[in-house]
Formats: sequence, structure tokens, C-alpha cells
Amino acid sequence: MLLFIDESGHDHHDMPCEVLAGVVVAEDNLWNLVKAVRSAEKDFFGDYLRNLRQTEMKAKKLLKRKRFKSADRPVVIAADELTPLANAALSNGATAGQRELVAYSRQVLAFVHEVVNIAARHSVQVIASVVDIRAPRPQGDTLRKDYVYLFERYFYLLQMLPARERGLIVFDELEKSESHVLIQQMARYFLGTETGRDRSSRVVPEPFFVHSDLTTGVFLADLAAYILGWGWRLGSMSQPARPELKPYADKLHDMQYQGGLPGADGNIAMRLHGIRYIDDLR
Repeated sequence: MLLFIDESGHDHHDMPCEVLAGVVVAEDNLWNLVKAVRSAEKDFFGDYLRNLRQTEMKAKKLLKRKRFKSADRPVVIAADELTPLANAALSNGATAGQRELVAYSRQVLAFVHEVVNIAARHSVQVIASVVDIRAPRPQGDTLRKDYVYLFERYFYLLQMLPARERGLIVFDELEKSESHVLIQQMARYFLGTETGRDRSSRVVPEPFFVHSDLTTGVFLADLAAYILGWGWRLGSMSQPARPELKPYADKLHDMQYQGGLPGADGNIAMRLHGIRYIDDLR
């Protein structure tokens, strides 16, 4: 099982929450998932190898507020015109006309819906830590609670599978110094704590780092992090939200891991949900 991880909102520039999001993909589903997403790119945008992959496929660009405003413009475009016009918008760049830009915006929003649906059809499970940006921070250099909760849910998800199954962690590439810090923190957690040592029996503690724009799994995690940060809310959360992202967030909510923390008698002692809100990182 592969856990692809990305984060959003940690720069505190715009988003009301920090989100550490992971999507869990079975190894035997991964290539079929990748092919389905690439096929969707071609269906919605045409020549994706030449155009779409030259643009950075980041959720904050695909789902920015202006995208929804553009898609809602009162421009009549027939269904069979959408893909060629969207392709033309990518090809023409700054010189694209209004119909091309509106078509591209509509195709982007439909494409993201389709990508989330593809993930659901391939049994992708979502786990995430949604953190209040005002949450108190721990002192020292220990692994943050949002990571601990993420790895906890990944471990219990793996516990539901045959004993031979192991979990591999794949991160979006960070600055080299940040990657070293994260690797060291993970090593201290997985090798230096009793809980971490227990979880390392199923989760390989050394992560892989990849380029997000070249890796479909991390692209899915990026989408999940951004959408959850703006569109997923519990009743106790007071952060502002973007209602236009709620339909996407609802789909991710339905895809979250559902499991339980086993008690001493072997029965479920506490239900676990894949997406957790955290207001204190200490």
C-alpha cells in the first residue's frame, strides 16, 4: 500500500487551515488509476502530453476563486466545443479569448470532479490532519501531532490487511534541508518511541520524495489538501470556508478511512475517522 502525502496552507498566506493530506492507493490499483487520470486529462483538455503537463497541476491554481467566476460567465458553449476550446486556451496562453478561457475553466472544474470520482472507483482512501492555523506548536524537534495522527490511521488501515502488506510513504518533494529534518523526526518517532516501533512493523519509516507535477498520487494528495482546507468543516470549526468547494470536500469525506482502535478485549474501543481536526499540535 502506498501513502502519497502533500500539504497545503502551511505558509499561512491564504488558507484558513493547515492540511496534511494523504491518499492511500493499493499497489495493484496504482497503474490503472494513473492511466484513468491521464485518459481524463486527454478527454477534457485534448493533447495533454504537450499542453496540460507543461502547466503545473496544483490545486490552488486549478480551483482558485477566479476559476469558478470564469466558469459561471454567461457564455454559451456547446458540449462538443469544450475540449477543443480548452486545448486552445492552453496552447494560446495569454492571447486566449474569452470563450477559450471560459471553456477551460469549465473543463478544469469538471476534470477535478472526474479525478475524485476516478480515485473513488479505484478504492483510494483519504486520511488527513486539518489544523487550526492558530494551534499551539510543540517545543523541540519532535514529530508534529498532525504527522503522528496521519501515520496512526495509516497503521490501523494496514492492520486490516494481510500481515504481509507493508506501507510505503511518498512525499511531495521539499527543500533538501526540510526533507532532512522530516526524515530525522520520522526516524526518532519510528525508532525511538514504543508506539513508533510498533507501527514500523507495518509502515516503512523511510519516505520517498518525488516531484508532484510528475506523480499522479501526489497530485491527488495536493487536491485533497487544498479542498479539505477550504471545503471540509465540522460544526465546531469557525474558520471561513468556500461553499463552491463543498461538493468536492463531501466526496473526499465519503472516501475517508473508517476504522477503529482495538481495545484489550479485541473489540473496537474507539472509532477512527480518516480526517481529523486538530486545534493543538502539542
